[in-house]
Amino acid sequence: MTAREQVRSLFILLRKEVLRFFRIWSQTLIPSVLTTILYFLIFGTFIGERIGKMSGFDYMQFMAPGLVMLAVITNAYSNVVSSFFGVKFQRSIEELLVSPMPNYLILIGFVLGGVARGIIVGFLVLLTSLIFTDISVQNVPLTLLVVIMTAFLFSIAGFLNALFADNFDDISIVPTFILTPLIYLGGVFYSVDLLSDTWQLVSKANPLLYMVNAFRYGMIGISDINVQFALLMITFFIILFFSLAYYLLNKGYGIRT
Repeated sequence: MTAREQVRSLFILLRKEVLRFFRIWSQTLIPSVLTTILYFLIFGTFIGERIGKMSGFDYMQFMAPGLVMLAVITNAYSNVVSSFFGVKFQRSIEELLVSPMPNYLILIGFVLGGVARGIIVGFLVLLTSLIFTDISVQNVPLTLLVVIMTAFLFSIAGFLNALFADNFDDISIVPTFILTPLIYLGGVFYSVDLLSDTWQLVSKANPLLYMVNAFRYGMIGISDINVQFALLMITFFIILFFSLAYYLLNKGYGIRT
């Protein structure tokens, strides 16, 4: 395929992915907004008044960047895992694999679909947050960079989950038993400085902590960890996951029987 044909093929695959989640927008875009409203009402309004300041900010201001990142992570992940497993289950992925379209473009196409949904839902959650609290973004380029990198990383993670999954039950195991604990230990609702030394050490082994804090630094200017190191960690995991996903796709792992 020529470069122009590759770009056109990638655009067609990406458009299909975007149209897929827009067609069922009530299931893909709205739930995160409703969840955010509940978080602000319960944690922000009722519990937040008792907590008071967190790292010098109102609790709602502190929590808002974490909720945006939570929406980006879960939506980027779930979009790719459900979409790719769907085409794998229907065996239509075989049509893509035998087409002239290179495997890396197939991988990038599905991943960009997840990135698109993650960014759109993250933006909707940010707008919802502005109803409850006043946020002024301190570093726009850093904020956008962290959002894109995080959405990219968890889209690839969703692709890997879909490759390893043998049935629909398998695609819910990782979000339930791995992703959810990581989220609640990732500093979304609290500063890790409040934890004991042991739990701080455990939290710092959590990759989500680096993403949440790097994003929070871009949004309101505070972070529990070094931002440069956080960006380095995110980049490392992107390269690692992408290389693994591309290798497994080339081998036909979980696809060819």
